[in-house]
Amino acid sequence: MKMDKKHVAHILEEIGTLLDLRGENSFKCRAYHNAARTIESLGEDLEQLVRSGELTNVKGIGKGIGDKITELVTTGRMEYHEELKRSLPPGLPDMLRIQGLGPKKVKVLFDQLGIESIAQLKQAAEEHRLQNLDGFGARTEENILVGIDSLERHADRFLYPVASEAARRIVESLKRLPGVTACEITGSLRRKKETIGDIDILVSASEKQRKPIMQAFSSHEEVVRVIAQGETKSSVTLRIGINCDVRIVSKAEFPFALNYFTGSKEHNVEMRSRALAKGWSLNEYGFSPAKGGKGKRRIPECTTENDLYRALGLEFVPPELREEMGEFEAAEQGMLPELVELKDLRGTFHCHTNFSDGANSLAEMVAAAQALGWSYLGIADHSHSAAYAGGLSPARVRAQFKEIESVQKRLKGFRIYRGSEVDILSDGSLDFNDKILASFDYVVASIHSKFKMNEAEATKRIIKALKNKFVTMLGHPTGRLLLSRDPYPVNMTEVLQAAADYGRAIEINAHPMRLDLDWRLVRQAKAKKIPIFINPDAHNTEGLRDVEYGVNVARKGWLSAKDVANTWSQRQIDRFFQK
Repeated sequence: MKMDKKHVAHILEEIGTLLDLRGENSFKCRAYHNAARTIESLGEDLEQLVRSGELTNVKGIGKGIGDKITELVTTGRMEYHEELKRSLPPGLPDMLRIQGLGPKKVKVLFDQLGIESIAQLKQAAEEHRLQNLDGFGARTEENILVGIDSLERHADRFLYPVASEAARRIVESLKRLPGVTACEITGSLRRKKETIGDIDILVSASEKQRKPIMQAFSSHEEVVRVIAQGETKSSVTLRIGINCDVRIVSKAEFPFALNYFTGSKEHNVEMRSRALAKGWSLNEYGFSPAKGGKGKRRIPECTTENDLYRALGLEFVPPELREEMGEFEAAEQGMLPELVELKDLRGTFHCHTNFSDGANSLAEMVAAAQALGWSYLGIADHSHSAAYAGGLSPARVRAQFKEIESVQKRLKGFRIYRGSEVDILSDGSLDFNDKILASFDYVVASIHSKFKMNEAEATKRIIKALKNKFVTMLGHPTGRLLLSRDPYPVNMTEVLQAAADYGRAIEINAHPMRLDLDWRLVRQAKAKKIPIFINPDAHNTEGLRDVEYGVNVARKGWLSAKDVANTWSQRQIDRFFQK
């Protein structure tokens, strides 16, 4: 299996964590964590660096780690990694998925109570056996149970990019097979939902080709278990743990099956209802005369999904909108929005450099933005109270301004905007004084601490921050971490109204663990004419590409290009920031 940068970085990160769990020297642990960040943010091709022997010339990659990476890239496995995994109970790393549990606490639990799985930890917490351990207490015990409950609720869900990448590899291999005339992802993945339960793939092929196609699918290198295998449907479990179904239909059935298996269920119910109103029965295989239907209306021929919608008197509904939330009424009247596309973006604004907790320099981030065809980039490193993330002191802010000025002088037609991600403190005030805030082109105001407020307190806190005249936009508004941390309790209707009243923008934080603002709230923001920025919260050059996931959210929220602020020209951006 090909080892891309992300996979290599993941294994290096896991080694650092396993060493942490064993209580190894902190410098050794940190070396692997740092190497993971270095590999993930590499501008060069990793395989080329390995083949040329130049990998150890990369800063942060010494000979020991370099040799291990070379072994992994060239053989697909690393003995040191596998040996480390064998040396610890397999359940220990899983315990780190619980919010607030780090390697040191997990080691204490294992060393002192022999706890080596989430199930054992849950039992111990319920029996109040954790409270007397060093670094623990009643509150910690309670938080652990809350964290376990959250994990259990999301146990069978996967982040969109994880499922999407796995599905992409399967689809690419299926499309290369003889006899495959069409192959598409369906289900919630095609509708761009933020988390995915399983992968559904639809194939069009002749009957004689179906058996070898299914055999190829079931023996794919990503497959670890075959659940069921037939000539028209097979189900497997992939290496990442997600189930994947492949269905094969005829060319004539394909548009109907594509629509049906894309869903949502509610959308499908309305499609069938509208077909019945025209005297047809509609299922995943096509139209047929409805029993007791009025007259004998000709069954329409449909070779595409567009034909299917047209037959029902509807404008084509993009998959992202198929949630039975007003799309039929809009499609009937030809009022569906022309949804924003990735190519419409001209830049982005919530990005970090190595001035705070980013992995890449300002110049590297700018070069990566230019490579994406953008015309501007906003840098928003952390403010000084975020010490854990290398938050900038006023002196460091001034130093960064000088570097921005220096890099800007070498650029033509590209603009670097001076921003900051400023912490909203517990009382709603901001982490920098007005003089420093006034020196930025824009300010992203975000919450990074004190998540346990009640709804009234949290709402008041955010609204007070939005009143500050130097705030440009609200960052990751609800603080959620998908599959890990629920949103903090906040009345977003009031927050959005405050943003509209004070002329502030809201970001869709496109980091795949956040996707915050939620797409349902995006529609509310659009109705209030609040400018929306799609920001990747990028901490390395590769992270800039996460705007793709923000575009998915924007599309599900019915946004056109004009609704998304970072489709604007530099002049429009300047005017908004100055206002």
